[in-house]
Amino acid sequence: MPSIEPATDADVATLEEQLGRPPRGIVGIAYRCPSGEPGVVATLPRLPDGTPFPTTYYLTCPRIVAAVSTLESQGVMAAMTERLEQDADLAARHRAAHEAYLTDRAALGDVPEISGISAGGMPTRVKCLHVLVGHALAAGPGVNPLGDEALALIGDTCPAVPPARDREEEAR
Repeated sequence: MPSIEPATDADVATLEEQLGRPPRGIVGIAYRCPSGEPGVVATLPRLPDGTPFPTTYYLTCPRIVAAVSTLESQGVMAAMTERLEQDADLAARHRAAHEAYLTDRAALGDVPEISGISAGGMPTRVKCLHVLVGHALAAGPGVNPLGDEALALIGDTCPAVPPARDREEEAR
């Protein structure tokens, strides 16, 4: 399982700003952007209200979310799904990413309603590229091949200066 840092009060405030709502079921921060702000939050498999929640690694960095949304709008998910059907090696690595995701989630709790279901369309398709990128960032290179590929496509979208400081500097 990837390293997960406890969320500080400042992290929770940043997550609320990023999400536009209070975060739910936080385990901790699974990836920090170069700025030090949360980029991926690890979430419990069952939210506090009892709702099953299969998305263990939730992508929160607004810049990365926007870049991934652009990829999705360009048809990247359909092309990736087609490649999964044609490339047995890629399909096997995607299935391994699915298994890794399930293992990580199981370490956080057992939720029978979502047993065997990972997220993002794994293991047979690409339904949500945000999930695959969140997993790739949390787990590190080599675990989620399509998440890694999407990260390569978006390039360096997250500078080392926190967004709030960007706005303050622009205002000067």
